[in-house]
Amino acid sequence: MSRKLFGTDGVRGTANTYPMTAEIALRLGAAAGRFFRTDGRNGHRVVIGKDTRLSGYMIENALTAGLTSTGMNVLLLGPVPTPAVGYLTRSMRADLGIMISASHNHAHDNGIKFFGPDGFKLSDEAEAEIESILSGEIALAQPQNIGRAKRIDDGLGRYVEYAKTTFPARGQLSGLKVVVDCANGAAYKAAPEVLWELGADVIPVGVSPNGFNINDKCGSTHTQTAAEAVVAHGADLGISLDGDADRVMILDENGQVADGDQIMALFAARWAEAERLRGGALVATVMSNLGLERFLSGRGLRLERTAVGDRYVVERMREGGFNLGGEQSGHIVMTDYATTGDGLIAGLQFLAAIAETGRKASELVRQFDTVPQMLKNVRYGAGKEPLSAAAVKAAISGAEARLNGNGRLLIRKSGTEPLIRVMAESENEALLSEVVGEIVAAVEAAV
Repeated sequence: MSRKLFGTDGVRGTANTYPMTAEIALRLGAAAGRFFRTDGRNGHRVVIGKDTRLSGYMIENALTAGLTSTGMNVLLLGPVPTPAVGYLTRSMRADLGIMISASHNHAHDNGIKFFGPDGFKLSDEAEAEIESILSGEIALAQPQNIGRAKRIDDGLGRYVEYAKTTFPARGQLSGLKVVVDCANGAAYKAAPEVLWELGADVIPVGVSPNGFNINDKCGSTHTQTAAEAVVAHGADLGISLDGDADRVMILDENGQVADGDQIMALFAARWAEAERLRGGALVATVMSNLGLERFLSGRGLRLERTAVGDRYVVERMREGGFNLGGEQSGHIVMTDYATTGDGLIAGLQFLAAIAETGRKASELVRQFDTVPQMLKNVRYGAGKEPLSAAAVKAAISGAEARLNGNGRLLIRKSGTEPLIRVMAESENEALLSEVVGEIVAAVEAAV
């Protein structure tokens, strides 16, 4: 069954335009409610979290109306990280979890992500079923079976306490100065609180959300803000989260950035040494650097590659029984601790490495030498299919021929934004620049 509404991470778009309207959110909530409430009972519940975007209020209310109209009882968490929704869906025995967020996108966008009762994101098949229900006549509940909605005040506190349990008890953070950039997003309360309660001297950044400044010149997509704070305060480490805190970038004491590949390399090596890396493999996407693959191979470990999207990483992890995976963009998935990427818990694991080894962050952030990689994005308008253009196909074919045996090429449509992503790797940097430039020029001409 095909999906048109759902992308690689739920439903996403510009707020108050299709599909991110109150009308669609209401129908989507009703369809999801009908998908999960199939037995007519009134005990079904759904937890809803959100980040700090202004449009979150509108979408939250619309989803609540749709869900209760099909008999679901709604528990409203308020602003919490995406991984908190996964955790609380399972711990509160909910049938469904929903996070309202467009992750690393700017404030004018928003999105809706769904979690099943096990705390994991819904499969493609489940999303297609919900979309099928939405496209037809949705059966509403009888008047006496309409659901209830209420605010949950302790949801954030539950997540804070759980996050603290993932940090090794023997390694306290006393004496460590940590910058945490919360991107004016969902973790603006939780992340500084967890770090402070574990003993760190915390310098919070991006903790003044106003509905419009989420991810604005801060967070994991703009690490310069955290880097400047690290250097200015003489901090030992920087933890830079995105708007819903499922991504993280780590900065050392000099403000140098470690992306998801470097963080995963560190964790994989440490976990393998401790004999806790299940399956002898790390799961990552086709975007991860070839240097990561070489690093793992040199230690007798494997890199299992998936399509882009943390949900596909998690699916492969569950299929193969692996417990570590993620994306170069900063999703770090550790199923020993969480059902989805958790930037805060990943930051805590990096801090554990500092505490346990006594080494500086700068000695840990660079685990391998990267193969030169270039990524460029081309935005396109509605109704356009630039990858179908003959000139674009020809440019891609030519680039593949030139890179044959000298590198790797990946061209794809973003699943979260109207972008064509052009990525190539090659140790021949001149060739790398040429092939990416040629493809980008062809795509730009097509759009």
